[in-house]
Amino acid sequence: MTSIPALAVEDLSVEFRTRSGIVKVLEHVGFSVDKGETVALVGESGSGKSVTAFAVMGILDAAGKVTSGRAMFGGADLLALSEHDLAEQRGRELSMIFQNPRTALNPIRRVGRQIADVLVRHGGATRSDAPRAAIEMLKKVRIPDPERRAEAYPFELSGGMCQRIMIAIALACRPALLIADEPTTGLDVTTQAVIMDLIGELAGDSGMATIFITHDLALAAEYCDRIVVMHAGHIVEAAPARKLFVHPRHPYSAKLLAATPGETASLEKMASIPGGLPDLRRSDLPPCRYSDRCERRIARCAQPLPHQIVGDRHVVACWNPL
Repeated sequence: MTSIPALAVEDLSVEFRTRSGIVKVLEHVGFSVDKGETVALVGESGSGKSVTAFAVMGILDAAGKVTSGRAMFGGADLLALSEHDLAEQRGRELSMIFQNPRTALNPIRRVGRQIADVLVRHGGATRSDAPRAAIEMLKKVRIPDPERRAEAYPFELSGGMCQRIMIAIALACRPALLIADEPTTGLDVTTQAVIMDLIGELAGDSGMATIFITHDLALAAEYCDRIVVMHAGHIVEAAPARKLFVHPRHPYSAKLLAATPGETASLEKMASIPGGLPDLRRSDLPPCRYSDRCERRIARCAQPLPHQIVGDRHVVACWNPL
């Protein structure tokens, strides 16, 4: 019997209204994350990774609109919840690490108080106990001299330190689902490993599901169970991490991997991905938004995309896969 996933995103479409027209940012996006599983969303900038996370969390920009789909979490559709009910979920059951911690943190509130606020609001801590619990969270994310750092304001800390504060806030209440949007940005390699190990440890202990949004395919390969590849608002491939890195089936996935620097590869051997993302304001976008850049394009690519199952939990949206 298959267990119910922690999160199931189904047929999610999002558009943005801009001065130059409607931008179809996401189209029929669907994937799931099991309890205790870490799933990476990868792809070029502009592929829709962060917008997917914002839609699930209910924090889209005012110009954004969900035009279809569901995001099932804990028996409820997050996309259909009222703002009040969704706010009750965020911080306790749902949590997110943002790309830019300096804009996410309150600049005029001490960082220890910001962690304590979350613990009081969503974690059941008392006002007297929360400051000590906040310091313990700072210790967990390896911030030196946590008692002193808890009294600092964000502008007094480095970017990497602020990122660790954000991670401490996100993990404070041990959420059921964590969305980590480039959580290791600005961190050195050693600290990256510490943070990813911490997230993995919490996922193993509590069954926390994790969506890891990243450009770092090496990090995704090391820490993620499955990889979901996005391109121009579409999911083009989803597979267990090892299978995708050994044998990518979508031409875009293969190009993305070939463009990733390795430990021993020289810059000369790195491949580039020709062309660029299509203009998503176009009314005549092809069914496959990668087709104009694809060397394997065939006449059938003008038809609606299939979702071919090519292996165990391995799906590719392509008429001519590798």
